[in-house]
Amino acid sequence: MLDAPDHLDAVAPLLGWFFAGCCALNVGAAWRAWRRVGAAVQLPPQHVQEIGAAVVLPQHAQDVGAVVALPPLRRAIHSTAWLLVAGGFGLLSQRAFVGDPVALPEWLKQGINSLLSPMSVFLGSLAALATLFLGRRFFAIPAVACGGLNVSLLFLGLSLADANFAQNVLQPDNLPIVGMIYLLGFVLWWAAAQAVENDRRQAAGVPPTEKDFAEKTFVWPELVYIELICAILVTTLLIVWSLGVHAPLEQPANPALTPNPSKAPWYFVGLQELLVYSDAWLAGVIVPLLIVLGLAAIPYLDRNPAGSGHYTIGRRRFACAVFLGGFLLLWILPILVGTFFRGPNWSFYGLYEARDPQNVTAASNVRLSEWFWTVLLDRGLPQIPPDAAPLVRFGWIVWREIPGAVLLAAYFVALPPLLGRTLLRDLRGQMGRGRYWLTALLLLAMLGLPLKMLLRWCFQLSCVVSMPEYYLNI
Repeated sequence: MLDAPDHLDAVAPLLGWFFAGCCALNVGAAWRAWRRVGAAVQLPPQHVQEIGAAVVLPQHAQDVGAVVALPPLRRAIHSTAWLLVAGGFGLLSQRAFVGDPVALPEWLKQGINSLLSPMSVFLGSLAALATLFLGRRFFAIPAVACGGLNVSLLFLGLSLADANFAQNVLQPDNLPIVGMIYLLGFVLWWAAAQAVENDRRQAAGVPPTEKDFAEKTFVWPELVYIELICAILVTTLLIVWSLGVHAPLEQPANPALTPNPSKAPWYFVGLQELLVYSDAWLAGVIVPLLIVLGLAAIPYLDRNPAGSGHYTIGRRRFACAVFLGGFLLLWILPILVGTFFRGPNWSFYGLYEARDPQNVTAASNVRLSEWFWTVLLDRGLPQIPPDAAPLVRFGWIVWREIPGAVLLAAYFVALPPLLGRTLLRDLRGQMGRGRYWLTALLLLAMLGLPLKMLLRWCFQLSCVVSMPEYYLNI
């Protein structure tokens, strides 16, 4: 690994172009703000009152998100704000091109490293997702979203001046994952912004935005031309990418020399991360199958016709919350943790922490049956008689794991009807008994994974039910 001065010399040109691109992006935002902030929106006549040369919108029409012509002063403020941000990125670009890129202070990097852990990453992601979901009307504002984008780009650029961070992020294997994060964030924001707009229109009694595109068009030649142009652009991007970034090819496989860490491809590294918390058959087969089938079954289980054919969140809060939680927290987040936070020996590392192969974290695994019989009752685990018959042996194993079996039965059998009479009462009434039970079981199975992770982090609990005699560990 390069030391700090050599790393800064190597990464300075890259940071210069990176910050220059951020500067150009904000210049474009300033131009767009000056040109488009003052544009008026066409609304139905019943929502518009004309008084002389002015256009006055009733309160409910303003809630829809209509934008009226703004005074020149406010337009100048919008444009000036983006130009100031662009100027800041321009200064950072100039510093990088002269070989002196700005970096995060050491105390901040050490503080971030000390705060990061598997539990803090998961709980922080959960809190961030809940904040974005509940405050979607605020975060759907383009200026707020662009501000968040600038903050993330600034954090990324300043972090790349750190040798440990850059060595991890700029790997050819990991670099596309960074682009995937921004692309996924943009797609989710775009969908959420349209959903928020439709919810406002629904509250004001105005049809959704999809009704504005009711005009039909022909597949040939309009759509085919658009697809052809997109294919050419994507192909060009892939060619430029392949010329600028070297393929992550390594030496031929050698059974005597195993890489440390030995990571799966990015689309499987999330499953590799889940193996830390569950048995192989559970984390590698059952959990991914339940996640995919559960997310795909949401439209068939929640058959609420409200919001069909257009983006909405307010009319389908439960379905949207479940889908986003399952997709982002249980599928995308393990990929990011396995890619950027796992290092040698599959140990957890901070963003700015050196990957040391000698760093071995001692794992303390405790089974629920051991804690129940040994710690709580102080009796020791029930011992199976050596000459026991198969059925008697099975009975002893079940008796040994009875605490976990009772806990799982209470979780999957007793909890659904309890939730159906309390928190999910309305959902049960809408779905009926059969669809509600299937939904509740899938939901509890989805929640079982983060609960198992929390038990592992807080109590070092590895298995709720452990029957290695039958290759069953839950």
